[in-house]
Amino acid sequence: MNNKAFQKIYTQLDSITKATVSLRAKGVSNDELATVDGRLAQVVKTKGDTVTLQIFGGTEAIPTNAEVVFLGGAPTLKVSDELAGRFFNAYGDPIDGGPEIEGEEREIGGPSVNPYKRKQPSQLIPTGIAGIDLNNTIVSGQKIPFFADPDQPYNNVMAQVALRADVDKIILGGMGLSNDDYLYFRHEFERAGALDKIISFVNTTEQPPVERLLIPDMALTAAEYFAVDKNEKVLVLLTDMTLYADALSIVSNRMDQIPSKDSMPGSLYSDLAKIYEKAVQLPDGGSITIIAVTTLNDGDITHAIPDNTGYITEGQLYLRADPDSGKVIIDPFRSLSRLKQLVIGKQTREDHNQVMNTGVRLYADAQNAKTKLENGFDLSDYDLRCLDFAKEYATRLLAIDVNISIDEMLDTAWELFAKYFTKAETGIKQSLIDKYWKN
Repeated sequence: MNNKAFQKIYTQLDSITKATVSLRAKGVSNDELATVDGRLAQVVKTKGDTVTLQIFGGTEAIPTNAEVVFLGGAPTLKVSDELAGRFFNAYGDPIDGGPEIEGEEREIGGPSVNPYKRKQPSQLIPTGIAGIDLNNTIVSGQKIPFFADPDQPYNNVMAQVALRADVDKIILGGMGLSNDDYLYFRHEFERAGALDKIISFVNTTEQPPVERLLIPDMALTAAEYFAVDKNEKVLVLLTDMTLYADALSIVSNRMDQIPSKDSMPGSLYSDLAKIYEKAVQLPDGGSITIIAVTTLNDGDITHAIPDNTGYITEGQLYLRADPDSGKVIIDPFRSLSRLKQLVIGKQTREDHNQVMNTGVRLYADAQNAKTKLENGFDLSDYDLRCLDFAKEYATRLLAIDVNISIDEMLDTAWELFAKYFTKAETGIKQSLIDKYWKN
């Protein structure tokens, strides 16, 4: 070992797998960065003097006498207001042609905010999408995923949420994005003139999948700087957590760890929780809200990734194609925001709760009518009106391309109730009908 600028350098590898190398080394810590034959690597395991390094670019053609240089610390991100409006790779290096960031260096992947310093979430985050704001309202400090099939336009929805959300900073963590997706996000943010409040960390499909593992930690380190140090409301968008989990699986399989359900590593729950638990509402007004995308395999929500996610997060937003309206909608039956009751009727209009419940109940009646029709039963006048209502409700309120205020959503719902039903059929209490019914 030589001491060159205090870096530990070794030239003898004991073993090489597809993704890792092992060697004997002293004084090395977990998560420490290193270079192996010039390739960036990270310590993933230490046992006595034996250290295992994960090579981000893979181990192909690395010789047993490769030079290993330990860099003396875990990955870091320089944080400052200069981050705003910039695009970075998984290592926090600029990829937009702009200058390097000057700022305080912070280790990524640290612990979550002390529970003692947390406050119950209570601030509404409007998105302009009625399937979210009306039926599954999101609250600052919440953690909630979109569940979507791979062919759904989930990245478009994420971009829309980013541009509509009433927050101070938006941080995008893109994992396994196609170049088209990356350029789409960049173009949308620039076109909207919103770059000054958006920070992006991007790993594209051409880059090593293992690099995806750094993206959420980079994004959340930046988020904590703006939320904790600057008391700002921060929205973190992570897409796609399924590709993140696949990268975890690649590493654990190559390290010969015994996989658990669906070939996922046994640590999947804690790996996901470590990310989602960074969501927080702070007493001084700063907050981190996390909206993530989890793509599904043929709509299978029992797969280990969505299954574990559901235990950690506070609900989910389920995207699906609606055959009647031809739109992509937020499914009112399979979507859920567990924190919506904290703001509905408190920060929104008094009629929000009843309007939300009535709309979903009538939509459910339409689904029952559809089942009767498919099974050859005659439909009543009420069934036919429910079907007409459902199509317009999906088009004007559940579709992801709707962009209106919450008051406009409530007014639209009242308009639809009056168009298709009698006051008695809605079951809404009389005092609200007297005030809001559209004659």
